[in-house]
Parts: sequence; C-alpha cells; structure tokens
Amino acid sequence: MRNCFFLFVMLCCLSSCKPDISFKDYPPVYKIGDDQTWVRNDFNDTGWTAERGNTNSHIFWVRAKLDLIKRPEAQLGLKIEGFGAFDVYWDGKYIGSNGQVIGKNRPEIPGSSTSYFGIPDSLAQIGSHLVALRASQAHLPKVHRIINVDLSSYESLLRQPLIVTSFMNLMAGAFLIAAIYYLFLYVNSKVKQFTVLIFAVICFLFFALLILEYIKFYVKIPYTHFFLRLELIGWLTFSLAMLVPLYFTIQFKFKRKKILMGLLFVSLGAIYIFNFGHYDITAIYYSLAMWGFSLVIVFNAIYQKEKGGIIVLIGLLLGILINQYLFYDFSLFISFCLIVLCMLYLHTIQMKVIEEEYQSSLLLSSKLKMELIKKNIQPHFIKNTLTSLIDWVEESPKEGAAFIQALADEFDIINSISEQALIPIKQEIELCKKHLSVMQFRKEINYQWEEGGIDEHELIPPALLLTILENGITHSAPLADGSFKFKLSFSSTVGYKQYTFETFAENRIKIKSRNGGNGFIYIKARLTESYGDNWMFKSNENTQGWISIIRIYTK
Repeated sequence: MRNCFFLFVMLCCLSSCKPDISFKDYPPVYKIGDDQTWVRNDFNDTGWTAERGNTNSHIFWVRAKLDLIKRPEAQLGLKIEGFGAFDVYWDGKYIGSNGQVIGKNRPEIPGSSTSYFGIPDSLAQIGSHLVALRASQAHLPKVHRIINVDLSSYESLLRQPLIVTSFMNLMAGAFLIAAIYYLFLYVNSKVKQFTVLIFAVICFLFFALLILEYIKFYVKIPYTHFFLRLELIGWLTFSLAMLVPLYFTIQFKFKRKKILMGLLFVSLGAIYIFNFGHYDITAIYYSLAMWGFSLVIVFNAIYQKEKGGIIVLIGLLLGILINQYLFYDFSLFISFCLIVLCMLYLHTIQMKVIEEEYQSSLLLSSKLKMELIKKNIQPHFIKNTLTSLIDWVEESPKEGAAFIQALADEFDIINSISEQALIPIKQEIELCKKHLSVMQFRKEINYQWEEGGIDEHELIPPALLLTILENGITHSAPLADGSFKFKLSFSSTVGYKQYTFETFAENRIKIKSRNGGNGFIYIKARLTESYGDNWMFKSNENTQGWISIIRIYTK
C-alpha cells in the first residue's frame, strides 16, 4: 500500500532578514492511492517565525501541519525536492539532514536537489503531525524555487525511480549501440552517406539526453550544480532539434534546405534568448520547433511523392498526440523514439535502393567485362589481324613471330584485367603499347607513344585509354610527314585527378565532336561503375588532331 501526498510550499524569502514566511494555500483534503487513504493538511503557522540570530541570518523554517487518518502498512517516508541544506523534523523529532545547514563558523554544505527520509513507525501514528525543515540557501540566495514533498511508503519512494531508470537505461543502451553501429558503418563504407553519420550523431545525442535526464536518480547532485544539468539538457535538445529536420531535408531531397535550416536556427536562437533561464519551457519549445519544421519537410515530401513520407507523417502526428496526454519527460522520449523509428524506416528504404543499384552495377560490370573481351576478339578484328599475320609470316618469318608475340601479349593482358574494376595505370599503358605494336604490323604505320607526369600508384578502370586509342586509330590518318603520335599526360589538384589523351594526327571526319559509339558508352559506364557521378569525360577535335580528357573528382 502506498500513500502519496504532494505538498508545495513556496519560499517567499530565503533570508531571515524577512520576519514573515508565507505559504501557498492548498485544498484541505487530498485523496491518495487506491486504498481510500486520506490525508488532511493544515498550514497554520501561528507561533512560527523565521529563526534569526546575530551570528546567522541565513536560516529559515519551512513547516506544515497535517492529519494522518490511516497509517500505512509499510514504513512511511518523505521525498523532498528543494534547494539548500536542511534538517528535517517530524513532530519536533529530528529524522535526517540533507547537506549541512550554515552555522556560526560553519559553512553550508550544499544538499542534493532530491533527498529521501524514513519516518520511524513510532512517529507515524494516526493523528495530527507537523513537518518542519530548518534550512539555509547560502550559495544561490536569489533563486526562488518551490519545495516539493512527497509522502509515501519509504520503500516505494526508493523503488519507483529505480523502475523508471531501468527502462530508460535500456532505451539509452539501445541508442548507444545504434550510434556506434552506424558510426562504424559510415567510417567503413566506400560511399560516405551523410545521412548515416547524422543518424549516428542523433542516436548518440539521444543517449546522452536520456542519461542526463535520469542521472539524478543514481548520482547525488548538489543544488549548486542543478542548473548545469538543465543547461546541458537544453543544448542537447537544441542540437537534436537542428539535426532531425536536417536528416529529413537530405533524405527527402528538400530543395530549399539552406533557407529552411537557417529559419530553424534563428527560431531556436530566439527561443533560447526569450526564455533564458526557463529550462523546461525552452526544451518544450525546441521540441515543438523541431516537429513543426519536420512537418513542413514531410508535407513537401508527400507532395513530391517521396517514399516513406506518409510513414514519417504518421510518426510525427503520433508524437504530437502523445505529447498532449503524457507528462513531458515521458512524452518527449516516446516521441523521439517514434522519430528515430521513422528514420530507421527511411534508412531501410535507402539501403534497398543501394542494394538494387549494387545488383545493377554487378550486371553492368559483367556486361562491361563481356564488352571488353568482345572488343578484342570481334570477327572483323581477328580476320584482318590473321590476314596481316599470314603476309608477315610468308614475307618475314622473324617479324611475323614478333607480330604473333605482340598479339599474344595483348590477349594475355586483356584476360588478366577483364575481371577487375580498377587496374594500375602502368598496366593500362602496357596494354596500349601492345595494341600499338599489333596495329603497327597490321597497318604498317609507325605509331609513337609518349607519356608525362604518370603516377604509377594510380588506378584506373581497365581499357579506358585503350578505347580512346582505338578510336584515334580508326578515325585518324597520319600527318603529311607520316607521323602518328599519341600522348598521355597526368595532373592532380586538390579537387580532382585528370588524364589528358592527345592524338596528333589528321582527322578523317571533320565534326565538332565524336560520340565514339559503343566505345565512349563503354568509357562512361566504366567511370560510373567505379566513381559514381564524380567524373567528367569529354573528347573534342583540336588544331593538332584530337584531345580526350578524363577527370576524376576527389572532393
């Protein structure tokens, strides 16, 4: 059986310089619990005055008279929430202290903001009782706060915070694990998704918010540090109120993201300024601003028919509904849980899209491998090469053997790189040189190869340069002096890496640009496979022949 009695006593003066102490008037009767126990209180302070002396002018008394009609089965207990240090008396009998009250040559030791006291059974008799607090508040004398007294069984007073804290710790642990998991997922992913990092930070901040909110139940916090905890909770709520809408703007591809986030930041700043010092109200307004801006983003997502918009809208509306019917401390965390679940749902949608893109990339990669092989074993190429080979073998067996070796080397390289997405640039250059050797025998043209600034540690998709080389051979002719030269240059800056492939020859087809047919389609597909959208490829005619540029962005 548990008896609950909430007694609010307003401290109108925290210094004994004021001779009178007034008390807030309450209804005379409270119904407590399901056992029909009744407690009557009487704030008759006749005969009580503030204790003042020449040596100590900071001590004051807070007291209340009550009638206990029915005695509880378990030991009676008091839970007192208030600032200062105080000694507690029940019917004039000392039952405990919270901190150390200031005295002559004795400084005040701050008490905790919440304290518990057991009332001996001999004192918890049916009838009229007087609760008195002999208190001081030397460290924060200008802070006026209500003293809240909860009268119930001593066991329930100690057990109830443990029950609440256990559930909140389970929730906090789940969010901590989620934060660590998604942080590792972001760090170890090749494609860095900013939403994953934001979600990890949100989970960690929510974990920290839960810990700070309920740390008061298992850590003794002096009243002098009471507002520090509330300030930290406020900044955590501020951060969450910024990050949650930011996550939705990215996930739902909100077009005016910067404007919306700027307005949100200004709104939260205004809330902080106009409600400075009102911590609970500030946190509530932060949450309302977060929900309001999130609703704007979600409504826009629904209008644009983004996946998951309806689910997130339902979650936000449920959060607002819960906030109307539950105590703020509970409704806040339940609402945040709903929001995080909505984020998880959006993340699963995103992962599904990524998985589908990955499967498509695998199919594309297999297709590109086949294209690479087909490019070099197509019947037309084989027929012309074998015809030339027969002539070389008949006319010059020694040169014919060199022709065969160059062709075999080219096929060996093609075979070794066909299964790879990226190969060393030196291997790509070697493939180009081997192909030039083969084509030199076939066309009896002296092809020249030059290169500059090449970093042998760089990687490149296979046969990119070979495709540009083949395109130059097919659509160009030697210059008037009989020369036909290819030059590859490499340069690197902070933002990108660039390959410049120049063909010094006479263009057979006088057009502004050459689409390259299947060859250029192959190049673009390979670049997309390895670098996503972080690349640029262009190929144009110039005064010396043709120039092709492959640029890979690193930022």
